[in-house]
Amino acid sequence: MWGERVGAEIEVPVFIGLRGPLGAGKSVLARAIARGAGVSASMPSPTFNLVFRYEGRSGRTITHMDLFRLEQPDEVWELGWSELGGQGEIALVEWPERAEALLPADRWDIHLDYVGDPQLRGIEAERVGNAPDLPT
Repeated sequence: MWGERVGAEIEVPVFIGLRGPLGAGKSVLARAIARGAGVSASMPSPTFNLVFRYEGRSGRTITHMDLFRLEQPDEVWELGWSELGGQGEIALVEWPERAEALLPADRWDIHLDYVGDPQLRGIEAERVGNAPDLPT
């Protein structure tokens, strides 16, 4: 799966914004990226807890954050926003548009959406700034 290759091969640190409507597969993709980075723990959706951190292999840390419930962009600071992007970190942020002005200049925005059949998803990856290469 492509998500697992991203987690295993991408250079860190990296910030990946996961965009798309409810149910488009943002958390599913986040779990696949984390598995590729060596996370074997169960990964619940961060919708209610807002942020989870996991240790992967080779010193990688995976931070999975969900901004859906934020009312104001400045609320991200309470979630440890200033610490995102540390050495060895893969930051996976669902609903990044809730803090658009605070997003890092170098990142990937991955857009997920339904494609006709409700079981199919379209994925479009957009490099912003000087983010590291994604595996193909």
